[in-house]
Amino acid sequence: MATQAAPRIDIDWTGCVGHGLCAELLPEHITLDEWGYPLADGRPLPPRTVKRARKAAAACPVLALKIG
Repeated sequence: MATQAAPRIDIDWTGCVGHGLCAELLPEHITLDEWGYPLADGRPLPPRTVKRARKAAAACPVLALKIG
């Protein structure tokens, strides 16, 4: 049986307009660059964070944050 890889944060750069809500909701994984656009740390999400990360993705005003 194969194990499933831990989910990671992905940002749709064509859709993101830099609201910054994702960095407010997931500050341990997302920071903002000098223009206000998110930078994900690239680390796999720990199980305790996945539910909150999915809520942050759903809260993105332009749905540019993906968890997968």
